[in-house]
Amino acid sequence: MNKNLFFVMLSLLTVIPAQAQWTNWDTQRAVNGVFGAINNSIESAERKKAMEIHAQEKAQYEQSFKDAMYEAKGFEQEEKWEEALDKYEEAAKLNCKYDYSDQKQISRKITGLYAKAGREDDGASVLNNAKTILPDYSQYRYVRENPIYVNKKGARTKILRVACSDTETRLEMELESSRANVGMSVKGNSYIKGNKGGKLALVSVENITVAPAQTTIPWPGQKLRFALIFPPLPDNAKEFDFIQPSSTWQYKDIRCQ
Repeated sequence: MNKNLFFVMLSLLTVIPAQAQWTNWDTQRAVNGVFGAINNSIESAERKKAMEIHAQEKAQYEQSFKDAMYEAKGFEQEEKWEEALDKYEEAAKLNCKYDYSDQKQISRKITGLYAKAGREDDGASVLNNAKTILPDYSQYRYVRENPIYVNKKGARTKILRVACSDTETRLEMELESSRANVGMSVKGNSYIKGNKGGKLALVSVENITVAPAQTTIPWPGQKLRFALIFPPLPDNAKEFDFIQPSSTWQYKDIRCQ
């Protein structure tokens, strides 16, 4: 802490009470102001020091990032997918911390290499996205791509498809991770509700877990696609709501036909 600032503040505390009509409340306010200024000075110095350390580390590890990216591209050209994947992930760890390059491009490389390396089943998240898209939707009465809906909570998760049959209502959704190692799940008390019907509870899920378990999205920019299965809506239902209590997943007036 700056010693001069401390002595100035201390002198103010000893001089000010001598002024006329100075009250205990005035003294307490002055004390709070002095220590508030001292704390702000300390926090500012700590932030500055942390920024300096981060800048030094960024410069220190920049060549390691470049080397990992260079080796990754070399392995990729040689079709050594496993080695390329390891190097891209090494680069991604540094990039997430120090922001050397566009992480979305690196994440797309990593996602593609999991398939090329034959590691689609290593995890339950981004590696199995293709499995949430059915090869045949002919069994459903109504299938609507990119349905219209209202979400006033600002949820980042999109509804990509609604499929309604005599046996189930299927919601296919997608979200993009904004940071590394994001854990996602759906609450077991989630439900859909027709305009004139009661609540229909969640039956099953695909490519996502039910809380408290978590499905991890490893890298920023990667997308998780999943499906939520509910009981069938009435034949004449044209719109319905999807609600996950106490969350931003509050989708209203989802068009299903």
